[in-house]
Amino acid sequence: MTSPSSASASQETVRSGVSPHHSSLRHANPSRVTSRVLFLLTAWLIVLMPFLFWWSTWFGRPLSDEQIGEYLHVEKHPRHIQHALVQLGDRMARNNDAVKRWYPDIARLAGHPVEEVRNTDAWVMGQDSANPAFHDALLKMLQDHSITVRGNAALSLVRFGDASGRAQIVGLLESASITAPGAGRVLDIDKAGTAVHQGGLIAKLGDEQRTIEVRSPIAGRVQKPTVAPGEAVTQGMQLAVVAPAESQVWEALRALYVLGLPEDLPAIRVYQHESDDSSSRVRQQAVLTEQAILERAKRQP
Repeated sequence: MTSPSSASASQETVRSGVSPHHSSLRHANPSRVTSRVLFLLTAWLIVLMPFLFWWSTWFGRPLSDEQIGEYLHVEKHPRHIQHALVQLGDRMARNNDAVKRWYPDIARLAGHPVEEVRNTDAWVMGQDSANPAFHDALLKMLQDHSITVRGNAALSLVRFGDASGRAQIVGLLESASITAPGAGRVLDIDKAGTAVHQGGLIAKLGDEQRTIEVRSPIAGRVQKPTVAPGEAVTQGMQLAVVAPAESQVWEALRALYVLGLPEDLPAIRVYQHESDDSSSRVRQQAVLTEQAILERAKRQP
């Protein structure tokens, strides 16, 4: 039975708004409270930091005119330049004439030392097929040492009605042979079926003095490694074969639909058959591209 004094104490506690079961919190260990706060803060930072990184590097994040002007000249941060270029490309696609004040910068960046910047720039220049400066810059980019830059330049030239890059476009359909840049022993190598991005690590070679990282010049998928871990290789020896990414093949087939020639058909027919390297969309486009090429050939005298 509850004593009157206990009952009155409980009633007083309820009136004061504090439950008898939680009154002990007043006497909680400060170190435990601090630990709990630090745990919650750490968990919050774990969620926040990846979001902030994504937000700062996401090319879809809108930029003001002032930011675009600034980013185009930040040589220490190539991704800032890419971000500005992507934003300009989107505006050009919407026929925003205000973008033209940055055209000299866009043409200038065709010679940027960073491959990713040149690659993005080649795509952007294709958004305005009436600009002669862009046309001239794209023609020069057909000689770029990067496969993807040459390919993007060729694809953009198609928008100008220029077939000068047809050979480079056919090259986009071909697998890339990955060779050893130097002699050594294979420390590690990707397995067949591994997806890689452009510049992604394919293999590691080592000798007594250093470790050599071998990277893919294209985005795609490892078709087959031709060496195994522990195997000794010499400079120029093939290490693996990388099949091009579907998006690259798709764009190349669409371009060849417009300007392809009969001699391009062997490279196109590879993608007409069901395999791990071609989706149904790619296979259908390969068939349509062949049909378009044959129809053009019939009409020619």
